[in-house]
Amino acid sequence: MLDGQLPGSSPTEEHPLSSTHPHTPPSAAGTPEEDGQAPAATTATPASPARGPNSSRRNVLRAGAALTGLGLAGITPSAQAARAAGPTSAAAPAAGYLVGRGVSDATGEIAEVGMMGYGRIDQQAQGLHTRLRARGFVFADRETDERVLLVVVDSAMIFESVHQAVLKRLGEKYGDLYTHRNVMIAATHTHCGPGGSSHHLLYNLTTFGFHKKTFEAMADGITEAATRAHEDLAPSELTLTHAELKNTNANRSREAFERNPAELRSHFPDAVDKQSTLLRIERDGRAAGAVNWFPVHGTSMSGDNKLISADNKGYAAYHWEREVEGGDYLADEPPGFVSAFAQTNSGDMSPNLDLKPPTTPADFDSTRKSGLRQYEAAAGQLDQRGTKMSGGVDSRLVYIDLSDVTVDAKYTGDGKQHKTSKPAIGASMAAGSLEDGPAFPGFDEGENPLWDKISDSVIYEASPELREAQAPKGIFVPIGEMNAIYPWVQEQVPVQLLRIGQLYLVGVPGEVTVCAGLRLRRTVAETVGADVRDVLVAGYANSYFHYLTTPDEYDSQQYEGGSTLFGRWQLPAIQQTADRLARAMRDGESLPIGPVAPDISDKTISLQPGIVLDAPPISHEFGDVLTAPRANYRPGERVTVVFAGAHPGNVLHRNGTYLRIEQHKDGEWRTVADDGDWSTTFHWERYGVAASKVTVTWDIPDGTASGDYRITYEGEAKPVAGAPKAISGNSSGFTVSG
Repeated sequence: MLDGQLPGSSPTEEHPLSSTHPHTPPSAAGTPEEDGQAPAATTATPASPARGPNSSRRNVLRAGAALTGLGLAGITPSAQAARAAGPTSAAAPAAGYLVGRGVSDATGEIAEVGMMGYGRIDQQAQGLHTRLRARGFVFADRETDERVLLVVVDSAMIFESVHQAVLKRLGEKYGDLYTHRNVMIAATHTHCGPGGSSHHLLYNLTTFGFHKKTFEAMADGITEAATRAHEDLAPSELTLTHAELKNTNANRSREAFERNPAELRSHFPDAVDKQSTLLRIERDGRAAGAVNWFPVHGTSMSGDNKLISADNKGYAAYHWEREVEGGDYLADEPPGFVSAFAQTNSGDMSPNLDLKPPTTPADFDSTRKSGLRQYEAAAGQLDQRGTKMSGGVDSRLVYIDLSDVTVDAKYTGDGKQHKTSKPAIGASMAAGSLEDGPAFPGFDEGENPLWDKISDSVIYEASPELREAQAPKGIFVPIGEMNAIYPWVQEQVPVQLLRIGQLYLVGVPGEVTVCAGLRLRRTVAETVGADVRDVLVAGYANSYFHYLTTPDEYDSQQYEGGSTLFGRWQLPAIQQTADRLARAMRDGESLPIGPVAPDISDKTISLQPGIVLDAPPISHEFGDVLTAPRANYRPGERVTVVFAGAHPGNVLHRNGTYLRIEQHKDGEWRTVADDGDWSTTFHWERYGVAASKVTVTWDIPDGTASGDYRITYEGEAKPVAGAPKAISGNSSGFTVSG
């Protein structure tokens, strides 16, 4: 959602998973919870063995994981010990795939940058809650070396600008090994990341233009994740499982959904897509990674929140990698387990089960609960019998000019040929999604009498072609006509199809409703002869064209229909293209890439003032403690320390941290948490003209070991001339007990 912002099968083999995997009871994945909330945590994993300075860091996280839901996974000490001891079954036969995994930090600016997603100019970032990460996976066929690269990014969307930059960097490193055709970059759709990474003007209105630092951080993080995945390639087995995840999404556009024909509605009896799909990666009989697909919007965090956050899917991945598996994002060695929680057709799927916009600070808890439910379903699927993947790896991609597609009668539903048109923003798009985050006052979902009348009596009278494609949309902004003057939105868009064994991913550069997604899935499944469950829409992939609704949903002109920019026949146009890709893949044929989107990097506008100077508050030095911690705390309490700091935009600390929670142990201070952890927050505020206050909080996890702790701050201050200078500060020590 960009609310108010003016993006042949092989036979299958059933097999059980090795007993070395933890078991998760299917509380979220199979049985509805009556109160709609995750059950209380009951069990924490034991502390991992000491591993030098970072061992206490892992211990604190694992002890605190009971509070944040580790017990929901049912991971008992005996199960954890069995996993650590290694597989107990005989060695598996040689795998048919090489798989690589990689994680990197893709966090951009965290202060004085407009946040991307809700389209609110007042949502300017003021700090950091969780870092945004890119998680890359390379899947290669050992026989043919054909490969695909999938990168899942904690981001609102992937703009063509970032897509182009990453492909260019990969080309410089690997030649033609990774290209448009076999690289898919998909966003998780958090609405609380920094904006300004697009080269198209529409998406930079609330960010005061293009932000080079954020753009570079995203491109660098994605490229690094891909590089690390490439370097991690090793023989692996792949298993595909499906489960049902309830009480985690709600249809926020029910009026539009009900307009669909029964053959679509009957597939979703509760008007929601509950399918949770997991592709698990095993090495030597043990889980080494997983990719989960489930449709739910990244709108658990509200539009009032000012801290950068990876939202519910980011928390699910963090929880599995860090709190369950004990991973350390700041460690030099590669992670032992990588998990990504990707989107599918989530265009009308809200995480807000009461269909009311979230509020701050209650949104922190709802974000965690939504993430835990997704984690529970995915972790529970580790113990399910699944389809052992076999067959090849393949990919196809074409660009189409979505403003000028002639759609065959086979796909339109009325037996007639139709055409798309230049993009147009509907008045209902300006209203925003009233269930997740309303936008501009004076607009509504559905009918907007003023704009409907202007469209009917003026715009459509002047252009019958536009009427044929766009009616009954009440056009608020004819943005396609504005593209002729300056690039506001993208018109040449990529559509992609990836195959990994029996799994097919339809890469769509936008937000697809569940019924529109089902149409695409059925089209591809029928062409390639696959089970429709094994064909998924990979939304928010490679570029962004806003929404994709069925023609019937479009007629309702809810927020999603008003945001379907290219008109009523946009889905049939994408459906036609997906069928073309599927036929080419089935028949082993190549396709010309089509009209690739132009590079418009020379047309960007940047209006955000730069950082001129940092100065400490009067009578203080950089790093001074302005508010000290108490002497004693107990688990469950919050520690707050205020430092005399500097603007965090001077140096982004990507793959690093602005803060550390340290424990004094064995004569030295050891890091137990950093700014990427759920238990910490980093708040920045301007203090006077050039001074900054930095507030660090730490919610002490339940089970934290008793001992002496302190909080440290790390930053850089910009002088009048020259490069920023490193600054730091340490709080006084405090005791955690009991």
